[in-house]
Amino acid sequence: MNIALIAHDAKKELMIQFCIAYCGILSHHNLFATGKTGKAVSDATGLEITRFFTGSQGGDQQIISRIQCNEIDLLLLFRDPLTAKPHEANEATLLRLCDVHNIPVATNIATAEALIHSLSRGDLDWRDIVNPK
Repeated sequence: MNIALIAHDAKKELMIQFCIAYCGILSHHNLFATGKTGKAVSDATGLEITRFFTGSQGGDQQIISRIQCNEIDLLLLFRDPLTAKPHEANEATLLRLCDVHNIPVATNIATAEALIHSLSRGDLDWRDIVNPK
């Protein structure tokens, strides 16, 4: 699966800890991330991550593009809901496109853990059901 990782500055440490805890599962998948998130996670875990620009410099839009091309299967977006962001419109677009393309998305640690456990059990092979070959 292709998994996209995005974390606001206030949630970067949480994303790092999450990726450390689930490194064994994540290592079996293709990881993509916005710039600072990808660097922080890669430095802490050694995971191979395709990094895009930082979110504010267009990294969100690069992930949006991948979603539109059906190249992302799961999005982990750890966001800080208490701080306004100048690129909140990009987040709304990300979430809307995940709905349009039936992409599981987690915006907090609880949902991310539920999704990662589902992924490890093989429960997220839903694309074969929705789009049979």
